[in-house]
Amino acid sequence: MKASVGDLALFGGVPEFATPLHVGQLNLPPFEDFEASFRDIFRRRFFTNHGPLVRTLDERLARRLGVRHAICVANGTVALMVACAALDLRDEVIVPAFTFPATVQALSWAGLTAVFCDVDPYAQTITAELVEPLITERTSAVLGVHLWGRACDPDRLLDLCRRYDLKLLFDAAHAIDCTFGGRLVGGFGDLEVFSFHATKILGSAEGGALTTNDDELAARIRTARNFHGAETFAEVALRINGKMSEAQAAMGLLALDHLDEWGARNRELYHRHQQRAGSLSGVSFLDHAGAERSNYQYCVIGLDAALDLSRDELRQILEAEGIHARRYFFPGMHRTPPYGDMSADPDRPLPVTDRLCALTLQLPLGSGMDTRQVNRIWEVIEFCLGHGRDVRRALDSARQGNRPARPLTATS
Repeated sequence: MKASVGDLALFGGVPEFATPLHVGQLNLPPFEDFEASFRDIFRRRFFTNHGPLVRTLDERLARRLGVRHAICVANGTVALMVACAALDLRDEVIVPAFTFPATVQALSWAGLTAVFCDVDPYAQTITAELVEPLITERTSAVLGVHLWGRACDPDRLLDLCRRYDLKLLFDAAHAIDCTFGGRLVGGFGDLEVFSFHATKILGSAEGGALTTNDDELAARIRTARNFHGAETFAEVALRINGKMSEAQAAMGLLALDHLDEWGARNRELYHRHQQRAGSLSGVSFLDHAGAERSNYQYCVIGLDAALDLSRDELRQILEAEGIHARRYFFPGMHRTPPYGDMSADPDRPLPVTDRLCALTLQLPLGSGMDTRQVNRIWEVIEFCLGHGRDVRRALDSARQGNRPARPLTATS
């Protein structure tokens, strides 16, 4: 419990957490299960080229998500690149600027031009109403992002894309086991792309998958993801070594066995964060789950611009306390090289994206945490915001060289 500004670690006090808390999930199965699975891989001596574990993961994911096809690949970025090739996209693709760099850079690797769209201030995702004014004769597709697991307006976007004869795909990296209108993410649009990075609730160390209900499209995806002649299902212009390995699939299958358990733990921590945020002035909690099913992987708050402390100042203090909060997706892809810089673009303002990039903060919620730690996180936040002017004076003094303060790291 912090009793004075001097108790804050940034100003020489003892950090609240000796072992830092991170945003990433880092879920691991029991080691004995991991060991048994990898012993089987060594026994079979079948490490890659679409082995039995990869095929099993494809099948189990398809059943879990209620889709005809789930096709695993090396990672989520490769999945997006394969998606662009399999859909034969051309010219421009409309995409949110409020997203992870991989979403947009996959388009660049595919030789496509990203057209940045602003997002809804509440859902923090693109909508059909925001997308339509950006459609031109050069537009070939819309790439939506199911941010924080909240589905990205799939029905209205589908109606819009069918009206303009555009392809529709979704970056569902955050959204495994999440629903929209009671339907699991995975079967919306032409295809959807998942990430199984180690920091996701369902992780295969590295990995990803594409899901679709289109048989012909699935055949092109299966061909495009590899150079293996025996795995040619349809003719495509480009192929890539994007296969998932047996080691990745082993981790993915083990994670799938524990997905419900890990989701339940996330839900408990998420609701405790939500309860604590609800009583604090100047803090808003993004309830990205609502009435839908969610994996509760992310805890995102917004800070009022009128608070005595800025979002970045609060994050600097939290980091020194061992609370490694993240400022997703600062500064926005429209301001990130090679797509832009920190100066404003008067011809295409994205005011909601800019505001979210300046005011949102993602708090730790994941493996190894319990509700007591969530309470301690909020005790630090409450102290800082309740003594904002005193903390700001201490920060100003430290900037002038009068007192030591730990700098904010470059990691966002």
